[in-house]
Amino acid sequence: MTVIGFHNSHEQVHPAELLGAVQHAEEVGFTAAMCSDHFAPWNKAQGHSGFAWSWLGAALATTDLPLGVVNAPGQRYHPAIIAQGAATLAAMFPGRFWMALGSGQVMNERITGDAWPPKRVRDARLRECVDVIRALLAGEEVTHRGLVDVERARIWSLPEQQPALIGPVMSVPTARRHADWADGFITINQPHETLRELTGAYREAGGRGRLALQVHLCWDPDPDRAKAIAYEQWRTNTFPPPLCWDIDGPEAFEQASRHVPQEAVEGAVLVSSDLGQHAEWIAEYVDLGFDEVYLHHVGKEQLPFLDAFGEHVLPQLDVTRPAPAVAIDPAGPAQPRRPDQAPQPAVLP
Repeated sequence: MTVIGFHNSHEQVHPAELLGAVQHAEEVGFTAAMCSDHFAPWNKAQGHSGFAWSWLGAALATTDLPLGVVNAPGQRYHPAIIAQGAATLAAMFPGRFWMALGSGQVMNERITGDAWPPKRVRDARLRECVDVIRALLAGEEVTHRGLVDVERARIWSLPEQQPALIGPVMSVPTARRHADWADGFITINQPHETLRELTGAYREAGGRGRLALQVHLCWDPDPDRAKAIAYEQWRTNTFPPPLCWDIDGPEAFEQASRHVPQEAVEGAVLVSSDLGQHAEWIAEYVDLGFDEVYLHHVGKEQLPFLDAFGEHVLPQLDVTRPAPAVAIDPAGPAQPRRPDQAPQPAVLP
């Protein structure tokens, strides 16, 4: 049995409308959800970029779905702030919140005015952030000097169980690095052989937890309209790493994608007006071993997609609810602490 979730794209949909969409996703049979966390959209036609953390509280409070977010600590977000936000959501909604932690993209991180580091430095910074977040969620007082600095940070309102920290993976080296710390693995739809390589590298390096996949797709009853929607909305998202990490904003993405052909879009997005074809594609990903599959309709109108997939696609799949989204082996117990209890100090290298 597989979890079929709904991906909420803040870059494309007004946050109030997106809140209604995730509520409707639960009504039609989706059993989980996740969202992006951007400061800017990929192109001006997408046109939105709501603050994910405000929206997550509303979505968790108005559905019973587990919800995750893809986040990049270290520049736009200080890791102590992310730890505090995650602790609060996990305390209010036990077992229902997780976050995937990546190294980020310049289009979102440049707003701080700080220099954009090379990838090797961003990877090292991410690992420092993971260690800081883990220690804070374990109830420790953290002081750290390095690529990020932390001075006597402490989370006062702790969840009973630490939320799962998931590793987002786009390459074999990243899969191996994340296996050292992650409570699970998430990637996007790619050729089957590539997905086998990524999941194999993660498991061979000792990676634990569930395997999750975000699937970009486009459906419309009119096949020509489905192609047109995918091209308008997602042609700026066809560039592989490292290019997609280093293009610095919607305008630059639009310029870079002026000559992207339709074929390239349909290599990144599963485009079809045939709901049976979509069900077959999803089933193939399930057969590859993914425990959770999150569907992202790249159009701006989400309700027709949700209704169609709820009625015709989900019944063809063996859909279940996910297990609690908690850390597999946290650094220490994250138990609620009385104000008069002293935290365990931690000085990280």
